[in-house]
Amino acid sequence: MKNPIKDKYRLQDKTDLILKVNYNSSLFALFFGLACLFWLDIKGVIPYTCFGFAGLNLINTVLYKLHGKLIVTYNITSLLAMIGAIMVTIFSGGIQSPFIFVLAIVVFAGYVTTQVYGQLYLIVNLAVLAILFLYDMGDFRISEDTVPLEAKNWFAFLSAVFAIYLLGGVFGRNLLRAHHKLYKSRNEIQERIEEKETLLKEVHHRVKNNLQTVSSLLSLQSRAIDDKKISNIIKSSQNRVVSMAMVHEMLYKRDDYLSKIELKPYVKELCDYLVRSVKGNLNQIQVKLDIADNKLSIDTIIPLGLIINETITNALKYGIAEDQEGEIEVSLRKIGDNRYEMYLGDNGIGYSENFDPKNAKSLGLKLIYNLTRQLRGTLARDLSKKGTYYRIEFEEIIEEFNSVD
Repeated sequence: MKNPIKDKYRLQDKTDLILKVNYNSSLFALFFGLACLFWLDIKGVIPYTCFGFAGLNLINTVLYKLHGKLIVTYNITSLLAMIGAIMVTIFSGGIQSPFIFVLAIVVFAGYVTTQVYGQLYLIVNLAVLAILFLYDMGDFRISEDTVPLEAKNWFAFLSAVFAIYLLGGVFGRNLLRAHHKLYKSRNEIQERIEEKETLLKEVHHRVKNNLQTVSSLLSLQSRAIDDKKISNIIKSSQNRVVSMAMVHEMLYKRDDYLSKIELKPYVKELCDYLVRSVKGNLNQIQVKLDIADNKLSIDTIIPLGLIINETITNALKYGIAEDQEGEIEVSLRKIGDNRYEMYLGDNGIGYSENFDPKNAKSLGLKLIYNLTRQLRGTLARDLSKKGTYYRIEFEEIIEEFNSVD
């Protein structure tokens, strides 16, 4: 995922680097041209090429302030530098010219900007070198070496200084400064991310504790009521609260991914809890899970957990007789982009074939139907098996969790 803050810092650092390189290279090209003309007595193309590059590159840099297109400014500068370096190289000895190494700086500048431009200028400059080599090997000449023999050593010295200054003094210094700024900003951003992750984990921890407190209160309330029917209603509400608390507990315990949780361990923990809660520790209930290693959002897990809670609770209370053996099955597989299929149920006594959960009076069955709708899914019964089995197709939801209508 892209980080807009990092991208902003990176773009600003790149802009500062290119503008500073442009100003410095224009200034140094001007000095180099003056030295060639008045000190080394080099006439013609070489000094005027340096003056031309200095002037045009300065204009190009100033124009950036008007249009703000960094890539355009960079490419114009690179083309000017490449053309200028080729001209100076041709008129100062061809393939043997010390100024030829300035072409390598154009390639380096390309890689500083983007890898694509670096590769492009690398290919172009390798082709230029090959052409210069073939040109020097042939008999055809369009120019002669304009550097006087007595000035060749000084010209080589100035060319090396020019290349080293651009490579180390300009690019190196500004790259190092940009690296330090980027490293500092990265550390600051990382600290903020870690702080937000800690706060988010703390929120999940507090929500889990609050839900557990509500669960404990409901448990105490159910024990204090003599009416068996009301006590069971409160107990069912307690199980729903626990199914939501488990989600926040798992999110709190995770260190690598705070927005999604693994479905399989959550379903296993929820099923084990429900079996113990309804049937006690000594039971003959077998839970069969067939769930791939899928991670789903909290907006999906909570309604899905409530569906599983209602289905299994109904199975344990009404489908499987109190002391009988029974089997509960939960399977889930991905069937498309963000679409899943869940198959769950029990091998108990089941409902009649004409039973419709949509029109049922039971709160639990209404919840199953409405929660399936909330997951943009469909609910269907499998009548081919003994007991009660549901096939639910649903979609992963990544949005604010809404209350059930």
